[in-house]
Amino acid sequence: MPEPKQRLRDVLDRGEFAVTVEYNPPKGTNVSGLLDHARKLVGRVHGVNVTDCTAAVMRASSLSLCRLLYEMGHDPVMQMTCRDRNRIAMQSDLLGAHLLGIRNILCLTGDYPTVGDHKDAKPVYDLDSVQVMQLVGGLNRGVDYAGNKLDGTTEFYTGGAVTPEADPVGPMLVKFETKIRAGAQFSQTQGIYRPEKFVTFMQAVRKLNVKLLAGILLLRSAKMAEFMNANIPGVVVPDEMIAELKAAGPTHELDAGVEIAVRTIKTVRPHCDGVHIMAVKAVDRLPEILTKAGLA
Repeated sequence: MPEPKQRLRDVLDRGEFAVTVEYNPPKGTNVSGLLDHARKLVGRVHGVNVTDCTAAVMRASSLSLCRLLYEMGHDPVMQMTCRDRNRIAMQSDLLGAHLLGIRNILCLTGDYPTVGDHKDAKPVYDLDSVQVMQLVGGLNRGVDYAGNKLDGTTEFYTGGAVTPEADPVGPMLVKFETKIRAGAQFSQTQGIYRPEKFVTFMQAVRKLNVKLLAGILLLRSAKMAEFMNANIPGVVVPDEMIAELKAAGPTHELDAGVEIAVRTIKTVRPHCDGVHIMAVKAVDRLPEILTKAGLA
């Protein structure tokens, strides 16, 4: 099986503007619709990020969908949360992912089970996201987390997450630097809606040795925006943006959300290394966003 024509790592190393998108695996085995959408983006994006039971909702594994996307010609980014696996299972899955051609790993803590659909599930959290980055670094050097030598090393490109609009910003910046020291080579942000705040954040972190992708989370409605303001720390959708969505009317709120996403991409593009576009429940709008934002 040939490797993807473009690797996310290569694009970022060359200093080119990278574009990644995100998919949630299905809650079941029907992946036909998702793969139909993904097929339209082959050659148009540099990486496809696959979530790992996001919001603690049980779904098909990130690993399985990453392999299907790899076979299609994409360069997948496999998310790995700390919530559901101990260090043995994590390392086993990572070695398996490498055997299947996956080279990008995004290390995340993961939402607590009580927010998801299996509220009685026991959380693991054997390691935190920083420790997982260190674990991945060990595999790349040829040793497991206990210091035992591996028969064959990995070549993972390690990523993490950051929240530019965290309040207060100080602790977030400290943790961000800790992740970079632990081995993070790229990072993607939480959804941003105040570009001016993002530019200030980039000025503070540009001295750090990490590639940064601005998170663009598509707003489907004013109700979604209000929910995020109330429930997701570090995400602030301005009142005027919510008013813009409401003014579009119920049948055109998503259209307005697309225009907001496009506008945000164009504004932040000069200040970052790429964008990570999340179009939850609206992946069919991804080609339109790419075209309107000039991301050929």
